[in-house]
Amino acid sequence: MAYVPVPKDLNRVKTKVMFSLTKRQLICFALAAAVGVPVYFLTKPGLGITAADMLMVVIILPFIFLALYKKDGQPAEKILGHVIKSMFLRDKVRVYRTNNIYAVIQQEIKEKEELKIEQQCGKGTS
Repeated sequence: MAYVPVPKDLNRVKTKVMFSLTKRQLICFALAAAVGVPVYFLTKPGLGITAADMLMVVIILPFIFLALYKKDGQPAEKILGHVIKSMFLRDKVRVYRTNNIYAVIQQEIKEKEELKIEQQCGKGTS
């Protein structure tokens, strides 16, 4: 009898649309074909077959990377977005700041005590 393993974590199982590819992979591969094939046919007469092949592969690789790469459940464009934010958009040195609730409470207690002392002093002098 045939044995088929069933994964316990069904969150990682993606629904396949066509040719055992997900919708994301189909879209990325279609975009790669839509960009790569015209580039190949337009550059083949001027560059030759080998150079046109290499140029097409170089142009298609980012689409394939976006379609297939996933790390820690995040797709490639989210990871690249995080890298760009951390390297270029945010400050290189980030100061660690906290909202110390205990300091706020201590300040309120100090202000209340000072107010009580002022009221007691005001009553004693009048």
